Amino acid sequence: DITPRVADKYIQTLQKTPPAATRSRKTPTNFLSPQMIDKIASLLKCAFKQAVRWEIIGRNPFENAVLPKIENIRRDIWTAEMIRKALDVCTDSKLYVAMNLAFACSLRIGEILGLTWDNLHISDNDISRDDAFLQVEKELTRATKRALEALDNKDIIHVFKPAMANTHTRVVLKKPKTDSSIRKVWLPKTVAYIIREWKQSQDELKSFLGDEYEDFNLVIALPNGRPCENRVIEKAFIELRKEAELPNVVFHSLRHSSTTYKLKLNHGDLKATQGDTGHAEIDMITKVYAHILDEDRKINAQKFESAFYTMKNPDLRDVKPPQESSGLDLTALIEQLQKSPELAQTLASLIQGNK
Repeated sequence: DITPRVADKYIQTLQKTPPAATRSRKTPTNFLSPQMIDKIASLLKCAFKQAVRWEIIGRNPFENAVLPKIENIRRDIWTAEMIRKALDVCTDSKLYVAMNLAFACSLRIGEILGLTWDNLHISDNDISRDDAFLQVEKELTRATKRALEALDNKDIIHVFKPAMANTHTRVVLKKPKTDSSIRKVWLPKTVAYIIREWKQSQDELKSFLGDEYEDFNLVIALPNGRPCENRVIEKAFIELRKEAELPNVVFHSLRHSSTTYKLKLNHGDLKATQGDTGHAEIDMITKVYAHILDEDRKINAQKFESAFYTMKNPDLRDVKPPQESSGLDLTALIEQLQKSPELAQTLASLIQGNK
């Protein structure tokens, strides 16, 4: 039987297991990372949960498995000024649009590349009413044929015909992993206008190429209309980063910059930020971006000082905390001695006797 004790031993074994390496990818650590072990344990927990539901086993051995501690490392991100500089330098239209969507809307790269024009609501009326928005309901990714067959194309919206023959993978449009990722995100007016200009240039290219343009209604597409994969955007981003001489971050960090910036603007409104980011658990925001919330808490203390202790009650600045009582009231004792000479004489005799 697979008991919780067996599950714990398996987790301990994973901590001493080296990760798999390939010809093109070297392993960054000697053993599986706590993050990877957590993902494995979560997968097994889900599988055994189903086994319990089917009454194959009585309880889930991974329900309370002891996992290695995951240290949340503070991520290196670009500031708003750095992002503005990168956008000023950027000459790649696809990358320019993608960067604005990542930063302004907190979108993942797969969500950006999976957007179709029916997901965008950027009419004159929408923009004038500050109601321009996009709907995230699918993402672009690459999957193996074997995986697609095993899942029987579950949650797959569209499979793109491969550009090259004899390939074992396919580019697909699929539903997001979690329901929370399906969301509505409002657009700043400037971003809405940027997307409209991009649409106009795309329509002109489509008209010029005619039948040569493969129209899949994708917002971000290659010049021939075919889907643009994340590696294309990431490669262009690396080149831009070097050209602009900015800190070494990846494209995904723009989403973290977005979350950071929004938390500052809305003074730590976690629910509003979660609505834009699509995180399934609000704890993800509090753990990864705790340093931002701590900064706002420092500001809270400063505001409290200004509002209560300085401006409203200036006299309180002279208030000192009460002294701790020694248990002996000297004033009262002196009064008693003055009223009773006999008591004073007795006390003097006691003092003389203790010398």
